[in-house]
Amino acid sequence: MTRADLFARLIVTTRRPKRYRTLSGVLSAVLVPLIEHADDITVLLTKRTEHLAHHRGQVCFPGGRAEDADHGPVDTALREAFEEVGVSPDSVTLIGCLEDYKTLTGFVVTPVVGLIRPPLILRTALEEVAVAFEMPLTFLLNPTNHRCLTPVHSQFVRTTYAIPYQSYYIWGATAAILMALYQIVAASGPCAPTGYYGISSTAGEA
Repeated sequence: MTRADLFARLIVTTRRPKRYRTLSGVLSAVLVPLIEHADDITVLLTKRTEHLAHHRGQVCFPGGRAEDADHGPVDTALREAFEEVGVSPDSVTLIGCLEDYKTLTGFVVTPVVGLIRPPLILRTALEEVAVAFEMPLTFLLNPTNHRCLTPVHSQFVRTTYAIPYQSYYIWGATAAILMALYQIVAASGPCAPTGYYGISSTAGEA
């Protein structure tokens, strides 16, 4: 697949919402930054500091919950990315949004995919971000790098993923969003889940 094919597939399969699709749950958004280097495309990720109250030490995308001034998920994702890693909104070419991901803790996360061309100058918020790093898209597109689990909850079965990369262990919502990106680009998935996030109801609506 050429680089042009990759972006064309993302553009065709992603959404472009101006506002959040739902008012249920805690509305939030993350930026899924694709860095277009001359020889590769990478995904920008962060690792949270260990002293935070929630998700300490976890790998995640820049993002957070919506604020009243945000007009929609794009505003939230760009604002949070600027606050956390110093990515200027003007440097991001928006591609579209993946399907919303609802966490077990009640957050409704809209992943906003954006393209950034170097030079990439980061300014991390030290109180939140321990380190920012890039993972090659080619690494994500190799299914041997994926780990797949299928825990059963009281109302549904949810396929979950983990992606070990170097010294980082990517799991939870971040791994699920990366797998949604993988399934769009590769048009397949290692666990053949129902939908991008592998959710299938076992008793009514999940």
